Amino acid sequence: MSGEIAIRKCEGIDEFNRCVELQKEIWGEADIEVEPATLFVVAAETGGQVLGAFDGERMVGFTLAIVGFTNGVVFLHSHMTGVLAEYRDRGVGRALKLYQREEALGRGIRLIVWTFDPLEIRNAHFNLNRLGAISRKYLTNLYGLTSSPLHRGLPTDRLWAEWRLDSARVVAAVSGLGKEAETAAATIALPGELETWKLSDTAAVAGVQTRIRGEFAEWFARGYAAVGMRKTAGGAEYLLAPWSDF
Repeated sequence: MSGEIAIRKCEGIDEFNRCVELQKEIWGEADIEVEPATLFVVAAETGGQVLGAFDGERMVGFTLAIVGFTNGVVFLHSHMTGVLAEYRDRGVGRALKLYQREEALGRGIRLIVWTFDPLEIRNAHFNLNRLGAISRKYLTNLYGLTSSPLHRGLPTDRLWAEWRLDSARVVAAVSGLGKEAETAAATIALPGELETWKLSDTAAVAGVQTRIRGEFAEWFARGYAAVGMRKTAGGAEYLLAPWSDF
């Protein structure tokens, strides 16, 4: 990442409003339900996170996280991360996540979770391989059917990512020492044509979604977790292993 990009907490209503504007620039105002500045204010004031990536005075990316609590554990739910298109593939998203991790650990928070579309191969690679998150929960149509072109009229199925911040797996991944598994107890395949189908064949994408929904449900019920993503001759595949190993 360029040394000119700085990551820090956002402060004040002007910067929170800039996060709102960034949503529109990154995803398109018609493509998403834009989160209002008030949510960023609440997150910042109640123990969540509002982090910005800055190129000089210009904010070029952000992360929004809110506080969660379950089974006696306080965690952060990373609700949204976005980076302007011209700054992608420069390590800005990774820098935001690493700052997010350090800030959370500094407060004694050891878990961050978020959701991602299992059909988005690059996101899966980033989450599972680059960050060391795992997923052992599949959520069907989590956000309901929407009018967003991003969702193509399909159910908004999501994998639930768990980022256990001080685990050996995560420490290795964020240190660049993580290794892609050469073997896996189980795999779930995605076809090489998937990205093309997203542009022209929604029915084919729906078929893939339905198939992997059932496969994830089966393996998760058996105590397995998605722990990696790798390319194959036919496309890509998720790697699964017993989650008790992690």
